[in-house]
Order: sequence, then C-alpha cells, then structure tokens
Amino acid sequence: GVGVGVFRVHPLIMTLGTSLIGTGFLQVYQRTVIASGAKIPDFLNWLGTGVTYGFPNALLLFVPVAVLIVFMLNRTGFGRLLYAVGDNERAARLSGVRYWQVITALYVLSSLLAGITGLLYIGLIKAPSLSLAEPLVLPSVAAAVIGGTSIFGGRGGYTGTIIGALILTVLTTLLTILQMPEGGRRILFGFIVLFVTAAYLRIVEDR
Repeated sequence: GVGVGVFRVHPLIMTLGTSLIGTGFLQVYQRTVIASGAKIPDFLNWLGTGVTYGFPNALLLFVPVAVLIVFMLNRTGFGRLLYAVGDNERAARLSGVRYWQVITALYVLSSLLAGITGLLYIGLIKAPSLSLAEPLVLPSVAAAVIGGTSIFGGRGGYTGTIIGALILTVLTTLLTILQMPEGGRRILFGFIVLFVTAAYLRIVEDR
C-alpha cells in the first residue's frame, strides 16, 4: 500500500515484486518448519473442515465478514472514497481525498483478508505449500470480472463477486464431470476474463 500510494509504483509491479520477496522468506521459513516437524494447528483444522449446527465453520466465518465488507463498500465514507479513487484518481485528489491513505488502508485490509483465507484453506487441504493457491489466482480474477467488477476501477461490488464465484463454482463442477483437464479450465477462465473485459470496454466506448 505504501509503495503504490506514496512511492507511486505501478500496482502490478508492486504486487509481483512483493510476491517474490514474500515467497523467498516463506521458502526459508518452510524449511525450518519441515525440519522441526511442525504440524497444522488443530484450530485451523477445525475452522477448515469442522461443522457447527450443520454448517461448515468456514461458511459461518465467511458470512459475517462478507456482510461487513458489503456494508463498508456501500454505507461508509471509506467505501465511497474507494469508488472515487478507483473511478478517477485525479478528480478524487482535486476534491481533497488523501489518495495514499486510502490506498494504504485498502492494501492492508486486502492483505488481512487474504491471510485469513489462506489459513482457512490450509485447514481445509491440510497440506501447506507455497504453490497451494496458484490454481486459484485466475479463477478469483474471473469471478470478480463476471460479477461486474471493472479491472480499471470505480465499478463493481462484493455482492457481484460472490455471485461470480458461485457461477464459476458451478462451471468448475460441470467441467469436472466432463473430465476436462486443468489446462483446459485455465484456458476457459482466461477467455472469460478477456471476453468480459472487451465487452465492458465496448460498452464504455458506446456511451
């Protein structure tokens, strides 16, 4: 967040750079964990695979978090600032918005949610690995795009992203039944992202 908001590094470059740095540290830490024979905490196993009153614990944690995110985006000043910065950064600056503070807070919040999700996923899979989430990168982008979120900023919402994720889940299930290989799924998800993005650009140009 500081790199993007204060030092004006491009978000994609900043993400790739910090990802490489973080992966390097994690590789060192992973060797230490393997050497010590550490195991996944029982609490994470309970969160990832446990059931309470007939509902998965992960779902019971997700629902209130999702409600809070939707409320924050639609009903708070911070949410309005996010949309303003995403839609037109220059106009937001001229109107008095402190861009770097908004961006830094956004990246911190995003990192926190990503960390929580990673812990839940480890509890579900029960096999920690640095490449555990790599197959989920493209589908997560596709879910947001299908849900109406513009990759150019200023448009979209968390509710639409949830709907997009549900659509992709159904599609993935169908592809599994049809025994489509993982490579074919990635190709399909890539085409979905390109098609929806191109359609959005066409609509904007027509306006």
